Amino acid sequence: MRRLRLGLAQMNPTVGDISGNLAHIKDMIGHARSEQADLVAFPELALTGYPPEDLLLKPTFIDRNLKALEELVSFAPDLLVLVGFVDRQDDIYNAAAVLYGGKIIGIYRKQYLPNYGVFDENRYFQEGTESPVLEFRSVRIGINICEDIWYPKGPLYTQTLVGDAECIVNLSASPFHAGKREVREGMLKTRAADNACYIAYINMVGGQDELVFDGQSLVIGPEGEIESRGKAFQEDFLITELDLDQVFRVRLHDPRRRKDKLSQSADRPLWNGDKLVTWTVEETSPVSPAASRDRKTLRKSPLLHPRGKMEEIHEALVLGVRDYVRKNQFQEVLIGLSGGIDSALVAAIATDALGPEQVHGLFMPSMYTSQESYENVLKLSGNLRIPVETVPIGATFEHFLQILSPLFQERGRDTTEENLQSRIRGIMMMALSNKFHWLVLTTGNKSEMSVGYQTLYGDMAGGFAVLKDLPKTLVYDLADYLNEHRHGMIPDRIIEKAPTAELRPNQKDADSLPPYEILDPIMEAYVEDDKGFDEIVGNGFDPRTVSKVLRLIDQSEYKRRQSPPGIKLTMRAFGKDWRVPITNRFKDI
Repeated sequence: MRRLRLGLAQMNPTVGDISGNLAHIKDMIGHARSEQADLVAFPELALTGYPPEDLLLKPTFIDRNLKALEELVSFAPDLLVLVGFVDRQDDIYNAAAVLYGGKIIGIYRKQYLPNYGVFDENRYFQEGTESPVLEFRSVRIGINICEDIWYPKGPLYTQTLVGDAECIVNLSASPFHAGKREVREGMLKTRAADNACYIAYINMVGGQDELVFDGQSLVIGPEGEIESRGKAFQEDFLITELDLDQVFRVRLHDPRRRKDKLSQSADRPLWNGDKLVTWTVEETSPVSPAASRDRKTLRKSPLLHPRGKMEEIHEALVLGVRDYVRKNQFQEVLIGLSGGIDSALVAAIATDALGPEQVHGLFMPSMYTSQESYENVLKLSGNLRIPVETVPIGATFEHFLQILSPLFQERGRDTTEENLQSRIRGIMMMALSNKFHWLVLTTGNKSEMSVGYQTLYGDMAGGFAVLKDLPKTLVYDLADYLNEHRHGMIPDRIIEKAPTAELRPNQKDADSLPPYEILDPIMEAYVEDDKGFDEIVGNGFDPRTVSKVLRLIDQSEYKRRQSPPGIKLTMRAFGKDWRVPITNRFKDI
């Protein structure tokens, strides 16, 4: 019976903290050793963190990453270690090193470099050209990296068909968006079943600027069944034992493999220009079957149930806030509380991420602020157990109006005066941020961000936009989800209150915008699906409403370009995903 005890180290690295990442890798290797694993694998670019972006253009960054790899080579000679790093030859490569016996057995270089959405790997890396199969303790193991496995005729196909690999280990850094897990798992199950092989998929976890990596690493059997799933949005160490004889049994019943084998003769070049290479691991000391039987009983990692949509979104936001704050060396955060649902939700998420003692609220009422808003803030702060300071802005606002009166030349009031209130609040927030080293969390949502319904240098002022990629309708859904699980954490009056900026008497969002139930699907169609005016109208929306929303989205690009980073939650977020020129005369209206 051929078995391989496999450890998947689902870790949370920090970009650029090469020494810290190395120390963490060593700790997890120690855990793999205590579990008597044969092989331990780490995520894509685990030594540097992902994505390192323009740090890759600094030779000293590459040097330190290579020095860390040298230190790791001799650290665990008794284990087969697969770790992601940046390789340097004639160019640099997104690579995986295979370490055993105090030396580098081989280096795999990623072949498919994603250059869409949030990815820019063609900007930095050269493509690899070889697909290795590793012979280790009578097991044939294929190694590839992230995007490589998404291609049906990519390295995995070469490794399993031509190289007879029985297990594929894929080192990954796959960022989260809602619905990503289902797509990813479906793809991996298909790859395993189509190629009759085990797939060990090790995914990164943690927040990096606007990206969140969800973990949920997988071990999938040769018939496409998930055997182990790692924790979501947490570090984890999966330990499992693969039955390699099961691969042979499954392949005996697969006529597709026989036909593909027949069409690929040994002297014919591979269909994709790929080059198969074989690495053989020579044991430092013989490993006998008896020794294998003497190992302690395996405590196999459980098959954890996947999260629901709202739970995933909540955990992604919590992890994204926690890592952005901690990795950027802040301790505490400041939130402007208005009595509305957006600021309430941001405060609840920040409290979950950091603890109530690290979260500060600031309530800045004006002459237009209702008593209801004041009561909502008090109730929310009591529920969350966070301190709130009240700083009225009415007198400051009037003083600004006096100063500006000669320049305004008796013109009537308009949005200028409304935005002035917001900008006074922004000044207050940033003053406290400077004085106490608190990170300001802004509270605008994706719906507002899309149509410019926020004030530049006002409520957009801050360091991190928690809800930047969460449409308003999902803001309500997430608030309802939290209340169901937290016994009314967010007061019902906040959820039921009509959205308002309270910058003029009796103001409501609906005075300026379509209802969010209409705005959000139009915005999603235009921003995420690249649909044009005619196609959106053809889906049943009023042409005048569509024209207004599209015009607002187009003309608000200069605002979005100056907004803080925020957590990616949808297929296409404003940020790395969205690269529309500010100076732009193309209109799809």
